[in-house]
Amino acid sequence: MGTVGEAARKRQRQAQAAKSVAQARGASSDRNKIIAVVVAVVVVAAVVIGGVVWINSSKNSTEGTAIAPTTSTTLGPGVVEKLDGVVVSVGKPGAPKTIDLYADFLCPYCKQLQDTYGPKMEQAVNSGQLTVRYHMVTLLNEDSDPPGYSLDSANAALAAVSSQKFTAFHDALFKSQPEEGGRGYDKAQLIKLGHDLGITDPKFDQTVNAGTYDQQIQAAFQQTENDPNLAQDFPNGAHGFGTPTVAVNGKAISTQGDWLTGVLNGTGS
Repeated sequence: MGTVGEAARKRQRQAQAAKSVAQARGASSDRNKIIAVVVAVVVVAAVVIGGVVWINSSKNSTEGTAIAPTTSTTLGPGVVEKLDGVVVSVGKPGAPKTIDLYADFLCPYCKQLQDTYGPKMEQAVNSGQLTVRYHMVTLLNEDSDPPGYSLDSANAALAAVSSQKFTAFHDALFKSQPEEGGRGYDKAQLIKLGHDLGITDPKFDQTVNAGTYDQQIQAAFQQTENDPNLAQDFPNGAHGFGTPTVAVNGKAISTQGDWLTGVLNGTGS
């Protein structure tokens, strides 16, 4: 009996030991799971925080920066910048060709057009071949953060005309174009650009700060959007006004290929 009882107790002790080991392993597994979850949460939080910091930094990349004045813009002798309402004509009197250019300072495609054809247009203007009528539109006025950069920049560009600095101001804004959806440049930065370009007339500062041309710009944009002659076809069947738009004799033309040569040769349409 004693031998049988001892064997039973031994089996009981072994079973208890096995149970304790299993419980210990389970507890260890649970701790590992908890640690893994905590690490994952920390990593995700770090990624999210880093992303937010990066996005905010990217969106506010224009804050505290100066808009670089361009050094390549040189209007030739006899070229005049004239203001007609809120349209700026740049050219020599008697230039045989005229185009109307509609653009938004926040529009990336407008910058592409400016980068590709701006120097050629200015060369044609300087040689007396071409007059460019610039229309500053505010199609993307709600697409800066805070909204309003399209309007503020258009107003400031118009304010530069009386000092004959419109072209230099226009080119500098496209050269340092802020990202769509991000922060634009505020009025103080636009004023500083004017000063850096040599504008000394105190009316420039007053016009920028007061938004003197704002209502006229917005009214002109409404007319532009509703002008069927400026409507174009876009992918996915869309049809309407878009930027940039180049018009000859009041009607939009295609800007595919070397459209400028076509205009200067009288074959563009």
